[in-house]
Amino acid sequence: MENVRATSRSALWLMLGIALVALNLRPSMAAVGPLLSAIRGDIALSFSLASLLTMLPVMAMGLAMFFGLSVSQRLGEQRTVVLSLLIIGLATLVRLFLDSAAELILSAVLAGVGIALIQALMPALIKSRFSYNVALCMGLYVTSIMGGAAIAASVAPVVMTRTGSWRVGLAVWAVLVLVALLFWRVQRPAMPTREPSDSRTPSFFGNSRAWLLAVFFGLGTASYTCVLAWLAPYYVENGWSEQGAGLLLGFLTAMEVLSGLLTPAIANRSRDRRRVLVVLLMLIMAGFCGLVLSPHHLALLWPCLLGLGIGGLFPMSLIVCLDHLDNPRRAGGLTAFVQGIGYLIAGLSPLMAGIIRDQLGSFEWAWWSLMGVMALMILMVLRFDPRHYARHIH
Repeated sequence: MENVRATSRSALWLMLGIALVALNLRPSMAAVGPLLSAIRGDIALSFSLASLLTMLPVMAMGLAMFFGLSVSQRLGEQRTVVLSLLIIGLATLVRLFLDSAAELILSAVLAGVGIALIQALMPALIKSRFSYNVALCMGLYVTSIMGGAAIAASVAPVVMTRTGSWRVGLAVWAVLVLVALLFWRVQRPAMPTREPSDSRTPSFFGNSRAWLLAVFFGLGTASYTCVLAWLAPYYVENGWSEQGAGLLLGFLTAMEVLSGLLTPAIANRSRDRRRVLVVLLMLIMAGFCGLVLSPHHLALLWPCLLGLGIGGLFPMSLIVCLDHLDNPRRAGGLTAFVQGIGYLIAGLSPLMAGIIRDQLGSFEWAWWSLMGVMALMILMVLRFDPRHYARHIH
């Protein structure tokens, strides 16, 4: 397959298209947290049940990852992206008409399936089309994902306030889907295409290094999903307004965007990513510690530290996976496996935090638990010596 250099016009159009698509991969989840108190005022939801709004779409993303690459190989890249966006758009739009917790949760699961189809495809596409700048392009892709979360978390409470309806605050993000669909369709002739293929997706279930990478990605993403689900409700419980808590979550995700852009560029100077990963994990630990010990003092510092750490960890976890293999198809299969297992692990964290909140009356023990998880991940990072990659995965 012909590689598209980052300087060509078609590559620029493709990267812009990828960024617009990526903007749609988190609003369906990120808009829920800031509006949760309003939703719970209208629909009977315990904190444990409300956690399913984040948990189940993440679990659906994990399960769908295992057939996502097969779908893209059968349909081709263009049709897969269009199908995924249509699923996300439908799941988002129907929230205008929801009347029960079951319907709201079902819409979240449907969105998760659409998200997974895209996320299974994109790392392999980037590895094959941008092999000269994989880390930078993965950074832009992941940054766009987090940008969508930042926009949704910040704007959803404003939309709810202006319209008087939390349903509109959740459903308005279908507009972003429409923009991405129109761009993808209009610019289709300028984008290089890969035809459907019958080649089988490689399996990594029997490889111990693949499982280590999957657990590492899952534990790191657990901090992201838990913060996405519960940071805003945590601050609402501490006396903040929904709009203030939503803006705080938006600020955190804006820091994720910044880190998602800068961290891969910094890490690109060396193939050994371990030092960067350790710094990111320490930033996250400091952020969780601040949330527990001093949530009101230096209130912007803790989300800043969390955002910088989480925002860099997400793309770096995928970049380390791509570093293990040179072949784009096998690298894509590895990242699909890692995300599949990883999202199943990460999906449990909002539920566990919700149960902790229901049982103990506070989210503080959830933050302490995640600090312990980050410490464990620092030990795992020591295993990622690039000199030994070829020995672990062939």
